[in-house]
Amino acid sequence: MNADEPVEYQWPRPPQDGYTVDDLFTLPELPSRTELIDGSLVFASPQRMFHSVVVDLLVNGVRRDLPAEFKVTRNMTVVLDSRNGLAPDVSVLHASAITGPDQMSFRAEDVLLAVEVVSPDSESRDRTTKPQKYAAAGIQNYWRVERGGTGDSRPVVHVYELDPLTKAYVHMGMQREQLKVGKPYAIEIDLTGVDEL
Repeated sequence: MNADEPVEYQWPRPPQDGYTVDDLFTLPELPSRTELIDGSLVFASPQRMFHSVVVDLLVNGVRRDLPAEFKVTRNMTVVLDSRNGLAPDVSVLHASAITGPDQMSFRAEDVLLAVEVVSPDSESRDRTTKPQKYAAAGIQNYWRVERGGTGDSRPVVHVYELDPLTKAYVHMGMQREQLKVGKPYAIEIDLTGVDEL
C-alpha cells in the first residue's frame, strides 16, 4: 500500500437484532465513549470545555461528603439490560460493586445516582431517552445538567427522584448557583465554582 493512499475504515456491521452489551465490550476499535441504546451503538462527539469543567466540579463536589459505603465514577458503563449500556458522566454507586482495576461496567442496581451533562449532540438522549432508561432500570436519582442560557456558562441542575409506583422520575427542582440535595445522601455543591476551574 502506498503511504499516500487513504486508509478505508470498515464500520462494524450490526447483527440483525442489534448489538448486545457483550458486543459493546468486545468489538474492536470502538471509540472510548460509545454507548448502547436499544441495540444500537451511539458515539459521543468530542467534549466541549463546559462539559469537561462541569463534570470535574460535580465529581469533586459529590466526593467531598461521600459516605464510605459509596464511590464516584465518571464515564463508566452501566448495564441496564442486554441491549442497553449507558455511560453517565458521573455516577454514585455502592462501593461493594467495585471488583478491581480492570472492571469495565456496573449493574443498574449498583447505581444510586446517574448524572448527565447535556451537550448539543446529546440533548434529546439526556432529556428523554436516558432518564426513561435509568428510571425503568430502578436508578433512584438522576441529575440533568445544562448551561444556564445564552452567554451563561454556569450550570443549572435539574434534580429527579424515582417514583416507586410509576417507575418514572419526578422533577424535584432546578438548582442554580448552589446545589443542595438530601438524596442519595446530603450533597452541597457551589455551582459558581465552575468559574474557578
